[in-house]
Amino acid sequence: MRARDALLWSTLLGAGALAWGTAVEVRAFTLRRVTVPVLAPGSRPLRVLHLSDAHMTPSQGRKQEWLRGLAALEPDLVVNTGDNLSHVDALPAVLDAYGPLLDVPGVFVFGSNDYFSPQPKNPFRYLVGGSGVAAGGSWERQRDLPFEQMREAFTARGWVDLSNREDKLVVDGRRLSFTGVDDPHLEYDVLKDVPADPAADLAIGVAHAPYLRVLDHWNQLGYPLILAGHTHGGQLCVPFYGALTTNCDLDTKRAKGLHTHQVGEHEPSWMHVSAGLGTSRYAQVRFACRPEATLLTLTG
Repeated sequence: MRARDALLWSTLLGAGALAWGTAVEVRAFTLRRVTVPVLAPGSRPLRVLHLSDAHMTPSQGRKQEWLRGLAALEPDLVVNTGDNLSHVDALPAVLDAYGPLLDVPGVFVFGSNDYFSPQPKNPFRYLVGGSGVAAGGSWERQRDLPFEQMREAFTARGWVDLSNREDKLVVDGRRLSFTGVDDPHLEYDVLKDVPADPAADLAIGVAHAPYLRVLDHWNQLGYPLILAGHTHGGQLCVPFYGALTTNCDLDTKRAKGLHTHQVGEHEPSWMHVSAGLGTSRYAQVRFACRPEATLLTLTG
């Protein structure tokens, strides 16, 4: 093949991939179903809906409708790992989209895009290390998104705020204990030496961004299950290879889905990283990484 022909085909393939990613895949919402054997032997299953990274704008009607439909799954628990907003006027759309799920027992933490509206930036920065505090990103600006109103709305409906705090819930007759942190990507996290409650039926760690310092800490403290988001699963992935980046220090092989995390001789923790439902409104494209929510069935 001549060099000119190769360049032409490469250009056409690139244009086709971009068109697919911006017009089709970014709206191809998918429900993943995952089984996690994390409960005591003989326990009846517990259904947990993991939501993350909605990055909602008021105009995203299709996403809002799809989210409303998740209430039909009748989960026992909802875990929301942040980045709900992508516009200063998006809170009514978020609350309407979550709808009846807000009446299900739930817990939540916030991500950077619950505090700061997105800004145009060089997309290549994401591929070479992200845009958080550690990568030199500037967050010294006003927190302009309605995160306090969202916190009040969530807690008024019964969801529990886990931002740098611990709490407990009784869900389907099971005693669940939780620890959570505010967004590690902004270095808002405060890690506490609170071991997993041995009297609970399950202890769960909840964070927005799966930074290793958080995962290591909770594994050492004996938390059997950790839930996070933030990575978008890589957002732009290579077929049959996977993610190129996680936008944090987690390895790309665990950019999304169910894996384990273990430090030294400690018992491994199960870890689920959601690829999330959205993108920044300035980078509305996904490739080989469909937007998702996950129904985790916890079993003995």
